Amino acid sequence: MYPENLVSAGPYTLRRAVEADADAVARACNDPETARFLPIMPSPYTREDALSWINETSREIWERGGANYVVTDPDTGDLLGAAGLKPADPIGNSEVGYWIAPWARGRGVATAATRALAELAFSRGVPRIFLRADIENIASQRVAYAAGFRREGVLRGAGPRRDGSRADMVGFARLASDPGDAIRPYLPFLPGGELTDGVVRLTPLTLADAGDYHAMAALPDVYARHVPPKSPQYAESEERCRHALHLWLAGYQAGMAIRDAVTDEFAGDIQLANVVPPLDQAMIGYSLRPEFRGRGLVTRALDLLVDWAFTHTRLRRLIAGTAPDNTASQRVLERGGFVQEVLVKGLLPGPDGTRVDDIQWSRTR
Repeated sequence: MYPENLVSAGPYTLRRAVEADADAVARACNDPETARFLPIMPSPYTREDALSWINETSREIWERGGANYVVTDPDTGDLLGAAGLKPADPIGNSEVGYWIAPWARGRGVATAATRALAELAFSRGVPRIFLRADIENIASQRVAYAAGFRREGVLRGAGPRRDGSRADMVGFARLASDPGDAIRPYLPFLPGGELTDGVVRLTPLTLADAGDYHAMAALPDVYARHVPPKSPQYAESEERCRHALHLWLAGYQAGMAIRDAVTDEFAGDIQLANVVPPLDQAMIGYSLRPEFRGRGLVTRALDLLVDWAFTHTRLRRLIAGTAPDNTASQRVLERGGFVQEVLVKGLLPGPDGTRVDDIQWSRTR
């Protein structure tokens, strides 16, 4: 069904793997990131494993109507990675997958190969191509968007991990009728990976922050301001940190750690949430560990976040809410240029089934 050799993928070439590729395949597949996100792959990965992939696994895919290519540099012949299409399912749909050698990352290789395979499959009548990525594999998710695949949701526990646990997977798809244009994230990542004024640093929440985040979120005076106002389980805090970059890339929420710029200690968190692209609006929320309070860190973090949002995103309106008795948060918002708009009676859930009023604030571009 598919050609075996010399498929053009922009500046790269797709061809069927041969035994001469075994050493390069083995070297690429011994990379820790490759092993992490392809847990069914042997680890350590030997030349014999590479030969088995070339002569057995790959051959079976070809015989069943799929395609399994290596990606190469046409000028040097160097192996850059692999990409393939699974055999079509009973209703004609296929799935694309790829891995890129560590020496070839950052060059758009996976995006070029995925685009080429999608066009190849569509030209042969495939109506829909599925793509899945581990929820922590942000690089792979960025490839999906860049190749014109739409995010369709999270498949809970759909993938294995090497430790025997299960990984959530993000599902993307592209239809033959889709335009295929690159999908630009509504919330771009921070320039240089952080925001700082020399006193505080804002960095994206990651799994490494889970312990500190949970210790803060479990404090009674912190979770009392959350919706709902209850102490989170550790698993909930871990999931929030594990999924943070995925939610950011998907445009749902930009969750950041507030850090002491000198010591790098986790001081709190601040986030854009409840993002509404048609309105170009998002809500700001924040929390701080007790030992860091009274130093103006949240005010500084808010200034950094607002400046980034109004400079680097389409957001035109930022909102926030405070309980009437939360005067500390109200002072932060006032210092940050937010204005009080309205008091909404009984909006928020309170303790023991009560309801709490909400003072709503806004700042516009």
